Amino acid sequence: MSITVLHPGMLTTVQDQGRTGYQQFGVPVSGAVDPRSAAVANILAGNEEGEAVLECTIMGPQLRFDQPAVIAITGADLGPTLDGVPMDNYRAVRVGAGQVLRFTGPKSGCRAFIAVAGGLDIPQVMGSRSTYMKAKIGGFCGRKLEKEDVLGLRAPRTEPKALATRTIAPEFRARAEYTLRVVPGPQDDAFTPAGMETFFTGLYTVTAEFDRMGCRLEGPEIAHETSGDIISDGIAFGAIQVPSSGQPIVMLSDRQTTGGYTKIANVISADFRILGQLKSGDKVRFEKTSLSAAQEALLAQRASLRLLRHVLDN
Repeated sequence: MSITVLHPGMLTTVQDQGRTGYQQFGVPVSGAVDPRSAAVANILAGNEEGEAVLECTIMGPQLRFDQPAVIAITGADLGPTLDGVPMDNYRAVRVGAGQVLRFTGPKSGCRAFIAVAGGLDIPQVMGSRSTYMKAKIGGFCGRKLEKEDVLGLRAPRTEPKALATRTIAPEFRARAEYTLRVVPGPQDDAFTPAGMETFFTGLYTVTAEFDRMGCRLEGPEIAHETSGDIISDGIAFGAIQVPSSGQPIVMLSDRQTTGGYTKIANVISADFRILGQLKSGDKVRFEKTSLSAAQEALLAQRASLRLLRHVLDN
């Protein structure tokens, strides 16, 4: 069974939940920029949560299914259609042989995730099928999809349990401005009290400089005690670097493993589902939270995924 790429869209790559355990060797984690949406797509399609999916940015691809399949699309609403007929996000859908999945254009959000029941036939590299394009690691030939690529499926299934009820309400909705919860540090002491106040009260705009590595924001300047430079240390998903310019940069899936700018705070894991959907022009505020609250939010999110699977499979 295979899927033929008729048009790759703006940026379509194979991603799973990331390549962990190799940052000490300089290998980025990569993986889905919105990990929850990727997991939900897989659950709807009847896959394990960590199965590889197609991550589509802004403009989705055109894909021809050469054999019957079941798919689910989550995350951003990029206007999916099947043979020209609009289809729902957040629903498992049976696709017939020869049918073509297209996207009319972005309606809300930035990244959509396509899961196919049975999983993509993509080899694992260092324990992951995720694509890291800069080093040409993983995914489909280590790169974004291109016209006439053919993707195989490992164990195609066309009859997942209770297909008609494998649907939930869309989880992402566009807003005038977004709030990201953050835990301060690890270099919050490098900023003046006024700088910290600016960070937590200011409204920031996502600039055109955003990709899978990170997104640069523009807004009120955040003041340092001295400068924004430090001895390089590790970079986590959601780390907010503030160089001497005073303008924050939020690090995403393809972030470098170390960096030499002060980090004022880190977006909590439970809010990556919002962070991963931000695009140029979106407005963002930061809300201070505690480490324990961040942990509780992540545990609650994981519990909701377990509940979703239980409900759909029983």
